[in-house]
Amino acid sequence: MSLPAFAELSGEGLTLRVRLTPKSSADRIDGAGLAPDGRAVLLVRVRALPEDGAANAALIAVLAKALKLPKSSLGLDSGGKGRVKSVRATGEAATLREALERLVASLPSVG
Repeated sequence: MSLPAFAELSGEGLTLRVRLTPKSSADRIDGAGLAPDGRAVLLVRVRALPEDGAANAALIAVLAKALKLPKSSLGLDSGGKGRVKSVRATGEAATLREALERLVASLPSVG
């Protein structure tokens, strides 16, 4: 499987570019899309408010569940206060690749 444009797998782990929408009606992943700057992102919605890190914590929980990885293996790399964020998952490369494949397989199909 080739990597989706919103993901990068390196020796440091798996990095996902995410566009987060807080104050949604549900916690869910809507699929892939484009950020305002034209880069590919994973579109994620959470019910949490963007206050005191609640939306970021909810984002980590949603991604951990979708990737079937422990929340402790995920963390924000950048974008703590913006909508477009970089989330890094650490672990063995094979495990991270399998987790990414599960995530991609679970995304809503387009068209």
